[in-house]
Amino acid sequence: MVKVLVVYYSRSGHTGEMAGFIARVALKRVEATSLEDLKAADAVIIGSPTYYGGMAAPVKELLDRSVVFHKELEGRAGGAFASSAHVGGGNETTILSIINALLIHGMVVQGDPRSDHYGPVSVGAPDGRVEAECLRYGKRVTELAGRLRSVSGGSVRSSRGRGVNRRRSAGR
Repeated sequence: MVKVLVVYYSRSGHTGEMAGFIARVALKRVEATSLEDLKAADAVIIGSPTYYGGMAAPVKELLDRSVVFHKELEGRAGGAFASSAHVGGGNETTILSIINALLIHGMVVQGDPRSDHYGPVSVGAPDGRVEAECLRYGKRVTELAGRLRSVSGGSVRSSRGRGVNRRRSAGR
């Protein structure tokens, strides 16, 4: 079974509500998320309210701490979502700032050609459209994580580092 971890920070409750739509299982507030939680997941989806066009400080702090296991999330699925108080409040820049960190870790990010391209967004309290986007996004990232696991022989975690090292040493 694919393990998807949805990590979020929420002050008003809007981002937390979105997180609940995306994940029906592994859901953690960012303050309660350890680095080991990130490493144990096949997919990580991170949500944040928008503060000055970027992610909230607790989300940034978790991502900053994750540098200690740089490359260990390589090949896993990732995604992001955000909420803001206003249209033009910075949802897309917030999502992109989270996605930047996931890409630097070597994660595979699920986009959406149909609607919220970078990840689900909510302006104010989530409505029916946001709920549908979050449900769809959670399903799509879970499916991506499953495909990535099947390509890697059933466990993204167990095959990642050794295969890379063998290829590097074989070429030297």
